[in-house]
Amino acid sequence: MTATSSEPTGEGAPGALSQAELDRLTDRLIEAFKTVFDPEIPVDIYELGLIYKVDVSDDRDVAVDMTLTAPGCPVAGEMPGWVEDAVRAIPEVRNVKVDLVFDPPWDPSRMSDEAKLQLNMF
Repeated sequence: MTATSSEPTGEGAPGALSQAELDRLTDRLIEAFKTVFDPEIPVDIYELGLIYKVDVSDDRDVAVDMTLTAPGCPVAGEMPGWVEDAVRAIPEVRNVKVDLVFDPPWDPSRMSDEAKLQLNMF
């Protein structure tokens, strides 16, 4: 996951996110993602590779594209809300939008080494 500013950050622009602020917010976003777990898999959604894209505007609005391990996942209707709640808990974030996407489809190669180790998939 790479957080990117979705708006240009001109020198001296009011409210523009500096790279240092974006880096700090990125760390907080990752921490938030790591609090959300797929109930069927004992690994957080970040380590599973379910977070595809994160955009952060200069106004500190966050847009997240995420997926599920399978389109028929029983929590498909709930998990985006869990992610939204986790991100919304970050004080610097103004608005949050989470979109569920299935292109490209998720596969185990998207998991971190930590997740593979936890699931004995090496």
